[in-house]
Amino acid sequence: MKKYTTISISLLALCLVFSCKEKQDASKIVTPVADNTEVITTPKFENKGQEVVYNMLQKVGDYQLLRSKHDVVYTNTYQTPDGKTDRSVEKYIFEGELSYGAYQQHERAYPKMEGLIEQGYDGNEYWLKHEGKILDDEKSLKRVVFGRPTNFYWFCMLQKLMDPGLTYEYLGEKNMEDKMYDVVKISFDFKTDKPTDIYQIYVNKKTSLVDQFLFTVADFGRMDPLLMQVTYEKVDGIMIPTKRKYKASTWEADVNDEPWVSVQWSDIKFNNNLSKKDFMK
Repeated sequence: MKKYTTISISLLALCLVFSCKEKQDASKIVTPVADNTEVITTPKFENKGQEVVYNMLQKVGDYQLLRSKHDVVYTNTYQTPDGKTDRSVEKYIFEGELSYGAYQQHERAYPKMEGLIEQGYDGNEYWLKHEGKILDDEKSLKRVVFGRPTNFYWFCMLQKLMDPGLTYEYLGEKNMEDKMYDVVKISFDFKTDKPTDIYQIYVNKKTSLVDQFLFTVADFGRMDPLLMQVTYEKVDGIMIPTKRKYKASTWEADVNDEPWVSVQWSDIKFNNNLSKKDFMK
């Protein structure tokens, strides 16, 4: 069985470099005082862009709140414009970013296979099963190495916008469909010759929520942006962007008449008492 422990250099995978267990929540500074109580103060911001992101997380729920839930289980349904659908039950433990996906439907990801497909990351090794049988061919495992951290990252994306190693550029206000937005460009400050992903978020000034954002997929050489639009559901005190759709865009968030790719998260449940053994092959 081949072991894959190196994550690709794209934004979607580089998120693992900053594992939750290796960093303090960047959105808060906790200061002990004489009577052993703790005072939480707002950090000093690098610029207005970082401040907009921080304020957004006070509405959505930051990573500290997410980690307090320990784990999550939900159903992820992904459908392309031609009707091909992938549906998986996703399980994550936030500490260590353990990830598991069970695909009962996989018309896009594994079109030539029938039956249950399982992917996993146990904190050390990526693995793949088909109907309970381990698959270890390199091409299939590369899909797992990309897909497991990517799915985890998408679920935690908003909270991870305060990770270390990010740079923020406030691009100003923009009126779109009679709604005012603060626009912030977010990129990675890593010393590498390879391109890394870029995000451009649109924070609704009235609701403090990210209604939409532009993103690139550098790992696949796509630096032209895609536009993602989202709607939210409040689950256990956290605002989750459960309905999502995306397609090609310009950097001005202009899209054509082509159909959208749609993604929906359903049956979201936190605190399922998952353990590491649930992610072993």
